[in-house]
Amino acid sequence: MAVYTKLTAEEIERFLKQYDIGTLVSFKGITEGVENTNYLLVTALAGEYGRYILTLYEQRVKPEELPFFMGLTEWLADRGIACPRPVKGCDGQVIGTLGGRSAALIHFLRGRGSPHITPRHLELVGEMIARMHLAAKDFPMTRRNALSVDGWDELFQRFRERADTICPGFENEVAQELTYLARHWPHDLPQGVIHADIFPDNIFFIDGNTDQPELSGIIDFYFACNDFWIYDVMICMNAWCFDAAHRFVPERAQALLRSYHRLRPITEAERQAMPILARGAAMRFLVTRSHDWLNRPEGALVNPKDPMEYITKLRFHQRVGDYRDYGI
Repeated sequence: MAVYTKLTAEEIERFLKQYDIGTLVSFKGITEGVENTNYLLVTALAGEYGRYILTLYEQRVKPEELPFFMGLTEWLADRGIACPRPVKGCDGQVIGTLGGRSAALIHFLRGRGSPHITPRHLELVGEMIARMHLAAKDFPMTRRNALSVDGWDELFQRFRERADTICPGFENEVAQELTYLARHWPHDLPQGVIHADIFPDNIFFIDGNTDQPELSGIIDFYFACNDFWIYDVMICMNAWCFDAAHRFVPERAQALLRSYHRLRPITEAERQAMPILARGAAMRFLVTRSHDWLNRPEGALVNPKDPMEYITKLRFHQRVGDYRDYGI
């Protein structure tokens, strides 16, 4: 989440007239994240207060892909997956226009990301990912993953000439890894709809004892697509299973994979592909973060994330090659 497009109360109030959710009480820009403009809205209707997220779609989200994202979250919510349901306007539509951008309202999901990640958190996350993959198995719409191997190289070319400003030798290191990934990327693994962005700030937990957390839901499906299920798990492992110093925490990875496997068994082919998919997952966020780091819009309320975190994780996966030494 971020704020690229700044709105006034009057603009938001005019937009809300398309919905039956009452009048605007307050609004606040949300600076976390890097992809879209987001505001937290509080409305009042018949003495009751409601909270919603207003999203304006920027950068990588194409308007023609919004029906996929909105349809997916509604499909998952209907099947018991705790995710933000889109709000339908008075005309029955969920996508409108505001500030020159496609825009939508979604229901606010209570809870927050956990600042203290434990193996128990990863058990809950692994179970939730498996349930989500299975729930979306029959979803009738599809979307190609534009941020897979070809997409990483295309994005890299946009900032390649400035890559070494991030760190010396960065251009050559990324170029060599992209070549390796293109040659070794697997085929024919079990697949379906994946979230593709399962980071700690996209999973909410209810406040309480961190030893007994309660997962309240998953947000931000704007990278969701069709791809290998186990690749989704490797994205999650990269995001959740390293500590603050970017050191791998095997106990977290074990909890994630075992919990996922209990509901959606991981095949032997998937296990063998995990090292290359983990490298690919690290590369995906390395190139997108690098691009955003070098192309920060002036005046936007956004906190770009440091790409160096993912060069560290990529180098770890390059060294390991086999996770059995870590009990995985």
